[in-house]
Amino acid sequence: MKKNMEEVPTDIITGKDLDYLSDIFQWNYVALKKTYNDMEMVGDLELAKLFEEANTLFEDNIVEVLDILKKGGAK
Repeated sequence: MKKNMEEVPTDIITGKDLDYLSDIFQWNYVALKKTYNDMEMVGDLELAKLFEEANTLFEDNIVEVLDILKKGGAK
């Protein structure tokens, strides 16, 4: 006998979700490494500050992806 699913489960990550999260993680990780390495070579203080802000943004995105993976997709 088939059971009808009345509610869509929210605590799963599909293969497509995992591919998307993997892409987001990889893009942000590469960008984080590049901005971190280039930050030390920038002489312009304004530009250095922008690099630092970008670095923080990329790191925050990485942490968010890892949090989603730790929870297994549950909100």
